[in-house]
This record gives sequence, C-alpha cells and structure tokens, in this order.
Amino acid sequence: MSRKTRTTIAVVALAVVAVAALGVWYFVFRDDSPPAVSIERASDALDTQAPRSATTSARASLDGTWTVDRSIGSFADFTSSFAGFRVQEELAGIGAKTAVGRTPDVTGTIVIAGTTIPEASFQVDMTTLTTDDGRRDNAIRTQAIETSRFPTATFVLTDPIALGSVPADGQDIRVDATGDLTLHGVKRRVTIPLTARRQGEVIVVVGSLEVAFADYGIATPRAAAVLSVEDRGLMEVQLFFTKAR
Repeated sequence: MSRKTRTTIAVVALAVVAVAALGVWYFVFRDDSPPAVSIERASDALDTQAPRSATTSARASLDGTWTVDRSIGSFADFTSSFAGFRVQEELAGIGAKTAVGRTPDVTGTIVIAGTTIPEASFQVDMTTLTTDDGRRDNAIRTQAIETSRFPTATFVLTDPIALGSVPADGQDIRVDATGDLTLHGVKRRVTIPLTARRQGEVIVVVGSLEVAFADYGIATPRAAAVLSVEDRGLMEVQLFFTKAR
C-alpha cells in the first residue's frame, strides 16, 4: 500500500470519526428544549392559524371581560395557551439540560376598563404538566412541586395595571402584574413582567418570572440520573384572550 493511499485512508477515517462525534453530540448532548416564550413567537403562531372573525376592530372598545381561549392553537407545537416552568439541571452522562414542563390547562380572565386592568385571576392544573421525559413527569407528582398533593396553582391580581393608553392593533405594551401567586400550597406576593399585543380580536400575553424554590417550600428532586438541579427556575406563561360575549 502506497503512502498516498495510507494518507487518504487516514483522512477518511478521521472524517468518519468527526462525523460520528458530531452525531453523538447532536443526539445526546444538545439541549433541544423548547425555546422560552416571546411575544413574537406567540404572535407568529397566531398568524399561521385560520382567520378569526373580525368582530373586534382596531377602534372597537376593549372594555369588558377577556377569557383565556383554549381553542386557539395546538399544545403539540406550543401554539396554544400554556403555563409552565424552565429549570436548569445536570444529568449523568448527558450534562447540562433545560428541563421544561408545560400544560395547556390554564383558565382565567382579565377585566379591561378604559386604560386600566382592575381585575385578573388565573388557575393552572399542575397535574397535567408534561416534559420531554415521562420519568420526570412521574417524579414531579411526588417530588419537588408535588402535583399530586398540590394540584392547582393560582394567580390573583392585587394591584390594578395602568396601561397608559388604549393599545392600537399590533402595538406591544409592557406592564408589571402584581398579585398573589399560590404555588405548592404557599401564597406569596409577586410582580410578573408581561408583554402583551392586541392582534385583531385576540390579546396575546407572554411573561416569565424567576421563582426561588425555597420561597415555596419546594425541595430539590432526587433521582440517580440527576446530578444537580438549580435552586430556582422560571415560571412562564403564553396566553391568548378573546372577549366574552
């Protein structure tokens, strides 16, 4: 075998090893968790769906009660309303990963009166939280957030939200929602930064809040495959509202 042939074989072998290594990284070590909520992603998801009747024109009054509309989108691709969490964890043999749990089972309403939101309340069915791993889903029923013991999380607005002005169609507004968050059986006053967009007859709202587990008596989950879990995570929401008629 000539030196040129041996060199060619070596180069090909190195290329095969490199491709194989890349494949291992892509399928094992990559973090393919769904992206965090954003107003653009939620708005784009709404744009791709079938047109809704334009009963709320750009000049129509927003006054009244708006309800979380669970008929919009699909939870399968996260184009629907949902609430959930994001937590950083370290897994044996895999490394750092973002654990994301979400549920579409969110109900609630907001009341708009002129340029103020005086009332808002929401309820989340924690028992239907799902992640990308059934073992994790089973674990959170009896560990950490213990959904079998604490099946519901709620948020009730305590301070009216001032909008400043009636938002135009397509306009983004950023507000802080202060209220009582009840999680894992513990109620605490929190302020959640939210971004909202009026989009035809739908109001889109997204937001996230860092939650320290100790504040809600949430213990770190235990499992052989879990080397470590951060002591805090992000609560996130993506909600579509339509006006009650």
